[in-house]
Amino acid sequence: MKNILKIFVTIFIIMNYSCKAQQMVQMPNDAHKLKINEKHFINKPLKNLLKEIKPEIKTAWGNNEEGHQFFSFRFIDSEEFKSGRAIGKNHLGLYVYVKEPVDWKFEKRPKGKELMWTKEDVEKYGNLIVIRIKVIGKD
Repeated sequence: MKNILKIFVTIFIIMNYSCKAQQMVQMPNDAHKLKINEKHFINKPLKNLLKEIKPEIKTAWGNNEEGHQFFSFRFIDSEEFKSGRAIGKNHLGLYVYVKEPVDWKFEKRPKGKELMWTKEDVEKYGNLIVIRIKVIGKD
């Protein structure tokens, strides 16, 4: 009987861990799940939301217009974005609004990598507090 109980507890722990380990956004199209579950991210650090995104964020930029501080995240690379090949393709855009000002200056970012989201960006902006999530596009 003790062995059956130990096996049951072990299986329960493994199943519980497996369920929590999976990220909410497995593919870019899943970004809509962030909006659906927005209440889990509001008034929490940006890094919590970013942990739920598995696909690589290939293009990003910040906006610091008063009252509209946000990050725009895209799952297409900057070359496709800059060249205009992405125009008219309705690529998915994830917009995350934050409370604090966003210190994003294109001229201070590495040349040729102005639109790349990096680990340093996660460290720098990860503690900003999310106030709104918006998803535009379909893929």
